[in-house]
Amino acid sequence: MYDIAIIGLGPGGATLARLLDPSFKVIAIDKKNETKESFHKPCGGLLAPDAQKALSRFNLTLPKDVLVDPQIFAVKTIDLKRNLLRYYQRFYINLDRRKFDNWLISLIPENVEIVKNSVCTGIKKIEEGYEITCAENGVVHKVSSRFVVGADGSNSVVRKALFPKKKIKRYLSIQQRFPERNNKPFYSSIFDKGITDSYCWTISKDNVFILGGAFPVKGAKSKFECLKARLAERGIETGVPIKTEACMVSMPRRLRDFYTGRNGAFLIGEAAGFISPSSLEGISYALDSAFILAKAINSRRKHLNRKYKAATLRIRLKLLAKCLKRPFMYRPVLRKIIMKSGIKTIKVIESET
Repeated sequence: MYDIAIIGLGPGGATLARLLDPSFKVIAIDKKNETKESFHKPCGGLLAPDAQKALSRFNLTLPKDVLVDPQIFAVKTIDLKRNLLRYYQRFYINLDRRKFDNWLISLIPENVEIVKNSVCTGIKKIEEGYEITCAENGVVHKVSSRFVVGADGSNSVVRKALFPKKKIKRYLSIQQRFPERNNKPFYSSIFDKGITDSYCWTISKDNVFILGGAFPVKGAKSKFECLKARLAERGIETGVPIKTEACMVSMPRRLRDFYTGRNGAFLIGEAAGFISPSSLEGISYALDSAFILAKAINSRRKHLNRKYKAATLRIRLKLLAKCLKRPFMYRPVLRKIIMKSGIKTIKVIESET
């Protein structure tokens, strides 16, 4: 019998495991392992300023081997339908997402029992708390815990099993990696409502060119192929993919999409719907919600679910504001006005070198 079971060791789960009081008996269950062949979340792997701020709050510094080349200071924004191109300055850190996650896991203290390469298949309420069923290399295990925390992303088993009515709109994120062919590596955000009402992206990392996007689940694969064809028309060739990755991604649209749990079950990060509906950035919210939950649990006060929900009000309001901002990015007419206006754009001087 554990005090706390954490499902998922992404940035949120790993941070929570690190910050919990060592007097708690904690188990953390994750489907990843350290190998390159393990599950790799389709993610641009760019650390946004809010995530950088969260790490600085923890007095953490990134190890050099987490970073990748190149470090890019502008995003090339492309409206394929209207053939518009603008550059906007951004202060992202380009990193290897797998190494970043493993680094955060390495910071977890030894008192936390970590179970890797294990998939959570079910959770049910019992008198003492929760019973969690996991499959590891084909072998089924069951553990019990007083509290359970869903840090398992958009496709959260915890959210689906315990709160099936708390549904949230989801997209399928598809990403492929190719040998780098571009003389000048770049990061881009790509918009075309005929392909997706979300957005697509490209990013260069260590001589690898990454193309990805978030698509409505129905017809997602064909839309991704359409994206590659449209980019080829603009002279952006991809070639034969080295690797293909896919996972679900949440798309909150309203306040009730954000749900933090009840009855000793908690949701953090994207499992709670804490992800930007405009940029799909979720690392900063995972780190922040993990910190808030750890503080609540460590207080050992009553009504922890109520305390955690109240403390995340700032996150929910911030994300609600981004829901209001979203139309200016994703509605073609409004996006055209913004891009044509030149507001906050930078002029890029092209050179032969």
